[in-house]
Amino acid sequence: MKIVPQTDEQLRQEVSARYGRTALQVLGTPSEGASCCGSDCCGKASVAELTPAPVSQASSCCESECCTTEAGKGNPITSDLYTQMELGEIPVAAALASLGCGNPTALAELKSGEKVLDLGSGGGIDVLLSAKRVGPSGFAYGLDMTDPMLELAERNRQEAGIENVQFLKGIIEAIPLPENSVDVVISNCVINLSADKGQVLREAYRVLTPGGRFAVSDIVVQGDLPPVLRRDMESWAGCVAGALEEGTYHSLLQATGFVDIEVEVTRRYSLDEIAASGAGASIAALSDREREEVNGKFVSAFVRARKPNHQ
Repeated sequence: MKIVPQTDEQLRQEVSARYGRTALQVLGTPSEGASCCGSDCCGKASVAELTPAPVSQASSCCESECCTTEAGKGNPITSDLYTQMELGEIPVAAALASLGCGNPTALAELKSGEKVLDLGSGGGIDVLLSAKRVGPSGFAYGLDMTDPMLELAERNRQEAGIENVQFLKGIIEAIPLPENSVDVVISNCVINLSADKGQVLREAYRVLTPGGRFAVSDIVVQGDLPPVLRRDMESWAGCVAGALEEGTYHSLLQATGFVDIEVEVTRRYSLDEIAASGAGASIAALSDREREEVNGKFVSAFVRARKPNHQ
């Protein structure tokens, strides 16, 4: 079991390396290892079933022993998040690199002309979908720290022929945009990966216009986690160990200044599903009592909040 690094920078490097491996796989550059939320070849298989023609490589991959979930359906956290209509609107590579746990573009109820920022934009799936929602009078930014992901996202943008998009390099704890510059901040299973989630929320608040909306999909835990889960790097990269407790998430948003805060549970995960997401080693190390306490406490959630109109 690999232990979570002790410094924020070391943790950021570990997460970036894992995301980078997924991007390189989709770009066609061989690389070993899985990425955040278990985005291995099994995750690709679920996309292949929806868009079979372009992804022959994924089907051959999933004939190997890397698939551990039923019938190669993919990681239980990351699969089946988008409709076939949505997947038909974007390049297949954007879907293959999706490491999310929800569909924030649907959650955010985007309107024509709005400016949107996606924190941890990866291969660009939510940015490209957002750009279509806000139309040519709106704009969508994607922020990511991983060069291969940025390369993949830009390739996907060009293939889609979408102009009202810009991908930015940076970290979500220091967003490279001025204050009051976007109407909506979205994110898809990324904030849980940060070691300083309070800073992420403060940065999101800063760049939102007055009245702007925070609308993210994230993994949330309802209750405390055993220390072995919090220490496991694979569990952290699997979007488990870094998950905020639901009440803590609400409190951090409130302390930042957000109002109209809602945490809506969209899916609850069994212990076996959490193990399949990348936390297998730490789950196996739990006692029977700890396993019983953890089972069913991990959820995907829509987290909504609003920056007040007047500060």
